[in-house]
Amino acid sequence: MDAVSRRLVIADDHAIWRTGLRTDLGDGFEVVGEAEDGRSAIEVIQREQPDLALVDLHMDHGGGMAVVAACASLCPIVILTVSDAERDLLDAVAAGAVGYLTKSTRPEELRAALNRAAEGEPVFSPHLAALVLGEFRRLAASGDDAQALSPREREVVGLVARGHSYRRVGEELFISPKTVENHVRNIMAKLHLTRRHELVRWAVDRGIT
Repeated sequence: MDAVSRRLVIADDHAIWRTGLRTDLGDGFEVVGEAEDGRSAIEVIQREQPDLALVDLHMDHGGGMAVVAACASLCPIVILTVSDAERDLLDAVAAGAVGYLTKSTRPEELRAALNRAAEGEPVFSPHLAALVLGEFRRLAASGDDAQALSPREREVVGLVARGHSYRRVGEELFISPKTVENHVRNIMAKLHLTRRHELVRWAVDRGIT
């Protein structure tokens, strides 16, 4: 049986770049819609209900931020951009983006990241993951919800927020991927979250010590 094909919307204001992405993504992804600005991207995502969307940050009519604000509850949205500015990254995460990748990402890395993002896992370009970690280290922990997490749960949140897969988190903490998944499920229940990428927003907003 053939591998599952992810239904994807691509939004970028350069048609040549969108064509190149189609080629780079290969057979594992079905591009069900394209858009060249924020407004049309929102319309396409609402119409097609894709498995995920790959969206440029800087486009007309609000760009990627407008798309994230309008559609993060409909499907996982990954920002693909030339910008590696910390503020752009943190704003996108706070708005609800499940991932943030630079356009220098190699095709094989992009495909792997998008497959993980389609399952709700946060994904970041490696050098940007450190910015996310640094941000919630810098922020002071606040609120009873932060205190409700055990030390191990805090470790899991920190690693997941850096964009690590469950397998990688398990390797770091010497536990199985299934145990990591159970931790994430319990954490989301404690924090009253429904989507895994919301853990990243929670960490950035409140900080973990």
